[in-house]
Formats: sequence, C-alpha cells, structure tokens
Amino acid sequence: MIDIDNSTEFEINISTIEKITDSLTNKDIELLVVKNDEIQALNKVHRNIDKATDVLSFPLDYDFPDAPLGSIVISTDFVEEKAKEYGHSFDEEFTLLFIHGILHLLGYDHEVDNGEHRNKEEELIKEFNLPNSLIVRNS
Repeated sequence: MIDIDNSTEFEINISTIEKITDSLTNKDIELLVVKNDEIQALNKVHRNIDKATDVLSFPLDYDFPDAPLGSIVISTDFVEEKAKEYGHSFDEEFTLLFIHGILHLLGYDHEVDNGEHRNKEEELIKEFNLPNSLIVRNS
C-alpha cells in the first residue's frame, strides 16, 4: 500500500506506481508530494545539502513483518520542470522519480554500486513502458 501525503495542487495518478510497488515489494510505502521549499528543508536537515532536489528516500531499518519499507519525497516543481524539458507528461516524470526513490528504499545506491541501480531502473522503465529520459540523464 502507498500512503500519500500530497501538499501540492497536483492530483497524483497512483495506478502505475502501485503496480511498480507491487512488483518489487509487499511492504507499505509513505509518499510525500511537496514543493521545492519543503524538499530543500528535508535535504538540509537529513543530508546537510541546502538546495532543493527532485526525490529523497528514507528507508526504515526495522526488520519485522509489518514494518513499512520507508518514505519517498518527490518535488512537483522538479517534476513539472523535467517533464517539460524531456517532453513527456507530468505522470511519466513522477513515475520515473518514484522508481528512482523506491529502488533506494530497496537498497540500490547509484553513488556506490556498479550500475545495478541504473540497470534496475532501465528494466522497470521498459517493463512499464516509460520514457527513457531517466536512463539518458543518469548515463
């Protein structure tokens, strides 16, 4: 299940992100949908980086059956900007960022791995018929 806390004016289409989630985990996920100022504040507190970003992931390290996987935070300001820049829909860009975030919750880390995160993103992008822009910009 995805528990959504949306503090923006955008309506989030969750059907594809629910399918993606179900294909990867049976654990619950909290999804926070925010604007740049909110994600910047979280980025500063949790990563000591005082700037807005597109997506943040906060995995929970509890090892018991009903524990949620963690939280994903997505900035709709970035979603809008990148959707226009790459010529696809808001929903497609949102889904691309969600994929990136959920893979971090599952332990993938493009900053230290040998391409596993990128490869799994590519696999999911193809499986769910999404634009390749995330692959291109992370190459």
